[in-house]
Amino acid sequence: MEGHENRSCPYHRIRSIHRSSTLRRLLKRYKVPARRALERDEQAISAWKAGVLAGRKATAADLGVYICFEDEAGQGLRPPKARTWAPRGARPVITVRGRRTGRVNIAGVVAYPPGQRARLLYKLLVYHGRKGKPKSFAWSDYRDLIVATHLLLDAPLVWCWDNLNVHLVAELTAFAEEHAEWLRIYRLPAYAPELNPAEGIWSLLKRAMGNFVVADLTGLVRIIKRKLKKIQYRPHLIDGCLA
Repeated sequence: MEGHENRSCPYHRIRSIHRSSTLRRLLKRYKVPARRALERDEQAISAWKAGVLAGRKATAADLGVYICFEDEAGQGLRPPKARTWAPRGARPVITVRGRRTGRVNIAGVVAYPPGQRARLLYKLLVYHGRKGKPKSFAWSDYRDLIVATHLLLDAPLVWCWDNLNVHLVAELTAFAEEHAEWLRIYRLPAYAPELNPAEGIWSLLKRAMGNFVVADLTGLVRIIKRKLKKIQYRPHLIDGCLA
């Protein structure tokens, strides 16, 4: 065509803009990278997904067994940070306690039954910052949590959790062997939190508690129970946490 010599014609600009926009669509987006531990064993994780987890699902469907995933979390009086609205040029400020005055520990269990809605169970431990008081769950607390889950669900359990030191104590191993007729315990691969659906529950809880300020631990316990109850009444959220 004639007339392309005229630089006032915007065709060359259209061509360059089209090329750059196409590259932006083809190339990856600008994102913050996710962190993964160097100690991860990718082969073990793939084997868990393809073999162990798939086999446990089939066994649970055949025998009417609940597949349970357990994990721990904690929250102090300083709420998680979250985005919020503010006037232009002004940064929002939330007043929190400058001194650490305790913590609420949560042991959560996500249970997936065959053909039924998923369940969320949890146990709280409030640490008031006093010397000599337990700061975290003991092995007996986990034993009681397993028993309470079994009694509430009234079904055999396939129990999956991480390699926390207290999970590996001899007392819990002996307890599992003693109750082998209704309990099987399996350990998740190390440094693979994406395999544990309970991690997704903590993400939902953290999002719901963003910028939520409480005056004391009693108020914090009340808020945590309220937020977890909302998740309990939304089984589709619990199902969505299962990888």
